[in-house]
Amino acid sequence: MKEAIRQARKAEALMEVPIGCVIVYEGKIIARGYNRRNTDKNTISHAEMNAIRKASRKLGDWRLEGCTMYITLEPCQMCAGAIVQARVTEVVIGSMNPKAGCAGSVLNLLEMPQFNHQVRITRGVMEEECSEMLSEFFRKLRKMKKEEKLREKN
Repeated sequence: MKEAIRQARKAEALMEVPIGCVIVYEGKIIARGYNRRNTDKNTISHAEMNAIRKASRKLGDWRLEGCTMYITLEPCQMCAGAIVQARVTEVVIGSMNPKAGCAGSVLNLLEMPQFNHQVRITRGVMEEECSEMLSEFFRKLRKMKKEEKLREKN
């Protein structure tokens, strides 16, 4: 999870929501990703999607069986669907997302028995660090927007 947090910091440096992800296979990190939605001007440029693409390239297969994904924030519906489709074995989540999370908060797409693949989930790993990183980012963003509005008035 520490490496996923490092990836999230890369997103933060770009003024992106700080979300990071790493994928581990046979004890080694094979892919890293971080949120680049605004930078890439691409809806699907989430940390998980970027990491899945890299891991598939590294393994030479779209199936990521035997892989564990570490994510600083609970995945959205798009990413949760991609995780199931990629057949990731396990997901380790830092912070839950009560507004949009699809690994137990709003929905749980990762463990639905109706799908042909279910993903093991571990929640709350380094939760305080992951949550605080997001909270601090949004505090700074709100402050910047407030200062910008004040400048526009003057």
